[in-house]
Amino acid sequence: MHLERRVLITGGAGFLGSHLAERLLAEGCQVLCVDNFYTGTRRNIEHLIGEKHFELMRHDICQPLFVEVDEIYNLACPASPIHYQRDPVQTTKTSVLGSINMLGLAKRTRAKIFQASTSEVYGDPSIHPQPEEYWGNVNPIGPRSCYDEGKRCAETLFFDYRRQHALEIKVARFFNTYGPRTHPNDGRVVSSFIVQALTNRPITIFGEGQQTRSFCYVDDLVEGMVRFMDTPPDVCGPINLGNPGEFTIAELAAQVVELTNSRSQIVNRPLPQDDPKQRCPDISQAKAVLGWEPRVALTEGLKKTIAYFEEMISAGLVQRVTEPV
Repeated sequence: MHLERRVLITGGAGFLGSHLAERLLAEGCQVLCVDNFYTGTRRNIEHLIGEKHFELMRHDICQPLFVEVDEIYNLACPASPIHYQRDPVQTTKTSVLGSINMLGLAKRTRAKIFQASTSEVYGDPSIHPQPEEYWGNVNPIGPRSCYDEGKRCAETLFFDYRRQHALEIKVARFFNTYGPRTHPNDGRVVSSFIVQALTNRPITIFGEGQQTRSFCYVDDLVEGMVRFMDTPPDVCGPINLGNPGEFTIAELAAQVVELTNSRSQIVNRPLPQDDPKQRCPDISQAKAVLGWEPRVALTEGLKKTIAYFEEMISAGLVQRVTEPV
């Protein structure tokens, strides 16, 4: 009945959602962006407003939503510790009730539905790198549990809807994505280091900075998401999407200082509770099933992200910097 694919993106005004919306509009899709603007911002999607195939709706997915769509990308949930720990009960509700509502919508419309899960489902892993078969090492009652366990419960719901209602699902686990439109005050390490360096403020490293992370540029992640959504119904995941290149936090800080020509000094602080020591994806499944692997090197991605934050600072949009988490 409809000539274009009608795609719903929850959290569509957020960092990832806005980039995904651009990609889908370029492919000729009708895009409905739904966001309650808890962490998303209108600035991220202002350039899309007025596009004839783009629609923006203010809505919290903890409440039911009645629209007609062909595909759903469920990205709605605060993703940085500072934001998701501010209201941990609401964070859990967004993952659990939000998933129930979006799965109910998918069931009614028979839409394909994509769940943005996270590497946090692995907790502080005892296996390295982390394959999808690993069940994780997660604290169920810690300060990060609202996000970690909320996402784990969401995965359970997705697979139960597949088994019980034959729903076509796609579950991807994202690893440390960065790029333009990340929030300057979300406390995530890449954005925090860049803004601290550009303003010549001390760069905060927790512990000795020997904990490792794998940083995936946003364009690479969006490519993986779109490829995953286009797979046959029997491909449901979970599939890791991230960059297997592993860096210590200290190495990241040094690279940011060099690229920004900053005068910032390194300041060490105690490690926060439940901070994972290692985080790196095994992307064998993504390579084999999706034909996908990251293309953007860390230096290249950092340069693009630095340019974005330079513009924000010049425009007076960055007032203060939250310490990285």
